[in-house]
Amino acid sequence: MEDRNATNHRVHGMSDVVFECVLAYIHDSRDRQSVSLVCRRLYELESQTRKHVTMALCYTATPKQLRRRFPFLESVKLKGKPRAAMYNLIPEDWGGFATPWVEEISKSLSCLKAVHLRRMIVRDEDLELLGRERGHVLQVLKLDKCSGFSTDGLAHISRSCRNLKVLFLEESQVIEKDGEWLHELAMNNTQLETLNFYMTDLSLVSSKDLELIAKSCKSLASVKIGDCEILDLVGFFRFAGSLEEFCGGCFNNHAEHYASLAYPKGLCRLGLNFMSTNEMPIVYPFASRLKKLDLLYALLDTEDHCTLLQRCPNLEVLETRNVIGDRGMEVLACSCKKLKRLRIERGADEQEMEDEEGVVSQRGLTAIAQGCLDLEYIAVYVSDITNAALESMGTNLKKLCDFRMVLLDREEVITDLPLDNGIRSLLSGCNQLRRFALYLRPGGLTDVGLTYIGQHSENIRWMLLGYLGESDSGLLGFSRGCPSLQKLEVRGCCFSEKALAMAVLQLRSLRYLWVQGYRGSNTGFDLLAMARPFWNIEIIPPRKAVSGEGIEIEHPAHILAYYSLAGPRTDFPPSVIPLNYIAQ
Repeated sequence: MEDRNATNHRVHGMSDVVFECVLAYIHDSRDRQSVSLVCRRLYELESQTRKHVTMALCYTATPKQLRRRFPFLESVKLKGKPRAAMYNLIPEDWGGFATPWVEEISKSLSCLKAVHLRRMIVRDEDLELLGRERGHVLQVLKLDKCSGFSTDGLAHISRSCRNLKVLFLEESQVIEKDGEWLHELAMNNTQLETLNFYMTDLSLVSSKDLELIAKSCKSLASVKIGDCEILDLVGFFRFAGSLEEFCGGCFNNHAEHYASLAYPKGLCRLGLNFMSTNEMPIVYPFASRLKKLDLLYALLDTEDHCTLLQRCPNLEVLETRNVIGDRGMEVLACSCKKLKRLRIERGADEQEMEDEEGVVSQRGLTAIAQGCLDLEYIAVYVSDITNAALESMGTNLKKLCDFRMVLLDREEVITDLPLDNGIRSLLSGCNQLRRFALYLRPGGLTDVGLTYIGQHSENIRWMLLGYLGESDSGLLGFSRGCPSLQKLEVRGCCFSEKALAMAVLQLRSLRYLWVQGYRGSNTGFDLLAMARPFWNIEIIPPRKAVSGEGIEIEHPAHILAYYSLAGPRTDFPPSVIPLNYIAQ
C-alpha cells in the first residue's frame, strides 16, 4: 500500500521530484500559469521554481506580492509607462516609479541576477541601492527607455557590479555629468558581453575606455554607442576579437581616410550612423556575412539601398526608413531570401519630397511577400496599399507572427479603400500572428472589416487599432472574437464610452486597455459599465502639449484600464483621474 506520509509529497500519484523536473522544462509563462491552477501543491511548486517574471504594467501588483509569489526569481522585467509614452502621448508625470520595486527586489530576492526596467523613472539612489545590495551577483541590468537618473548612478553600478555581462541603456534619458561611469566600467569589469548606450545623449565617452573594455572583456559580443568618430575606434576594433554586433559611430573625415579600417572578422550585425554613399565601400568586404543591418540613421537614398542590399545575401534583419522605396524593396526580395525581420520607419517629409522614389507602397510589399517567405516580423509605413497586396502577404507569409502597418496621411488619394477583404485574407492566411497593429485613415476599414479582425485573430495577444471602423457596431462585432487578446490599444476611432465598456466585457482574455480619442459621455460614467473586481480605470483629460518643434498640440482624452492586484494607486498625479479604484 502506498505510504502517504513519505518525505516527498505526491501529486496525482507522482512525487514532487517528478514535477520539479518537468517544470524546469516549461518556460512559457502561460503554460506555467496553467500548471499552477491544477492544485495547491502544483501552485506552490510553480512558485518555488519560477526563475523569470515579466510584469506588463508595474501597477498590476505590489513589490511585496511579487516577492511572496515568486521568492526565488533570478530575472525580473518591469514595464512602467504605457507604450504611448514613447510618442509623447502620456503626461510626463503619469507615474512608473522604480523606487519601491528596487527597494524590494534588491533586498528580498536573494537569487536575483537580472533586472530589466522599461519606460520607468529610475533615480540615482535606486541604482546605488541596486549596486550595493546585488552588485556581487548582478549580471544583467537593462534600463530601457527609462529616465530620471544620471551618470552618477551609472558610476555606482560600474563600481559595484564587477560581474556584469549586460549593461543596456538604449533610448534612456540620462543626465550626463561626466564620463567617469564608462571609465569605472573599463577598470572594474572583465565579464561584459553587451554594452549599449545607443540613442542616448551620452557624449563624454573616451575611446580609450572603450578600447580597454575590448581588451579586458574577451567575450564582448555586442556594442552599441553614440556619435563617436569611427577613426577613434581603430584600437577598439583591433582588440574586440569576439565582436558580432556594432552600432553607432559617425564619419567626420573624408571617405578615403576610412579605407584601411578593419572590423573584427566575426562582425555580422551592423549599424553605422550618418553613413553616406562615400562611406558605403567600407561595408562591402564583409557585406556577404551580415545578418543584421540598421540603416535608420544612415544617409542613403534609394539607389544606395539597392547597391548595398545586393551584396547581403545572408541578411535576416533590416531596419531602415521608407527612403528604401519600392525599388529597394524589390531588390531586398530578390537578394535577401533569408530575411526574417523588416522594420521600415517613416523618414523626414522633406527627404521624401526630394527623393520621389522614397516611398513604399503595395508594389514593394507584394515583392516582399513573394520573395521573403521566412519573414516573421514586419513593421512598415506605407504611402499606398491595396487589398491585393495584403492578400499576397496572407497567401505567402506563413511564418509571420508580428504585423504592423501605418498608412501615411499624405495628400495622395488611396483608390482601393476600404481594406476589409485584404485584412481578412492576411489574418486568415497568417495564422501564427501574435501581434497586430493597423493604423489607417478614416474610411480605411469599415465595420465589416473590423468584425473580420475579430473573427480571424484567434491567437493574437496584442493589438493596436488606429482610425478603424465606422461606428460602435464595428467595435462590438470585433469584440465577439479575439479569444486570446490580452492588450488592446485604440487611437483615433469613433467609439463611444458605452461601446468600449461593452467590448471590454466581451473580450474575455483582456488584461489591459488604452484608448486615445473616443466619444465621451456627459459624465464619463458610461465607462463604469466595465467596472469589476480588480479592474482599475484611469482617465487622462484632454490637454495641450508643445511638440519638439514648438508647435502646440491638442491631445484628446485617454482611457487606461487594467487588471491589478495592487489596489488603488497611491501616486496619482494631477493629470490623472481615477474613475474607480477597485470594484469589489
